[in-house]
Amino acid sequence: MRSILSVARSFRYGAALAVLNLSLAFGATAAAAEPQRLVALGDSLTQGYGLPEGDGFVPQLAKWLADQGREVVINNAGVSGDTTAGGLSRLDWTLAEPADAMIVTLGGNDLLRGIDPAASKANLDAILTAAKARGVPVLLMPMVAPGNYGPDYKQAFDAMYPDLAATHGVLLGDAFLRPLEQGEGSLTLTPALMQADGIHPNRDGVARVVAALGPRVIELLDQAKAR
Repeated sequence: MRSILSVARSFRYGAALAVLNLSLAFGATAAAAEPQRLVALGDSLTQGYGLPEGDGFVPQLAKWLADQGREVVINNAGVSGDTTAGGLSRLDWTLAEPADAMIVTLGGNDLLRGIDPAASKANLDAILTAAKARGVPVLLMPMVAPGNYGPDYKQAFDAMYPDLAATHGVLLGDAFLRPLEQGEGSLTLTPALMQADGIHPNRDGVARVVAALGPRVIELLDQAKAR
């Protein structure tokens, strides 16, 4: 009788242990499969202005990342018409939800309004400072100033992105619209890749931007994982 009871107890113990191990393994797998959370903070270029849902920057980037085997949930924090000041003003509630990493694409509307680059730089500096305080790594995407404001303005504006990236130790991307330029170093954008306004890329233009930007985003996500 003792032998039978001992076997029964051993069986029950073994079964319970197997269930526990299975539960732990399942929990570990579920935790490992949890997608990364990426915030895309920007203006109309991020928001997807003028494009059907699914054709904008965020959904195309999400699909590109999925095709690379990356499971990422992207918060589209793009607001059409936003300046660096606007991005800064809504940063607290944008990062109210947990975020693993953030892309910052701001400055285009500062250019359109001729805002002093010193003010734009101060706003971006505050955004990067706040992200660092929250432990959120950033990929900073530059805009490039045209020459119509004069060489001093252009030099100050264009320099602020690499300066800030170096100061804060964040990743620096290439100019957001560079993949759409007609020639290397040209500020003239390819009409076939642009919407009728000549400012915002169309679906094909966004796809080209995403293809160029994607590897840098993966670098950002890997940086976030390593933290």
